[in-house]
Amino acid sequence: MENKIEVLSTVTVDYQSDLYKIVDALNRTLKQQDLMFGLALDKQNQEKAVFTIYRT
Repeated sequence: MENKIEVLSTVTVDYQSDLYKIVDALNRTLKQQDLMFGLALDKQNQEKAVFTIYRT
């Protein structure tokens, strides 16, 4: 069986040091609804972060 991860939405926001706390809370709260959240620094601009919502 193959697990597919579908990207539902991606948005670029200004980076803040506490953004990971929001992502962690979302992942802990909504994993039962087959949702997963990711956060990564923008490769081209380290002052921006890319927030992604996935369906698992």
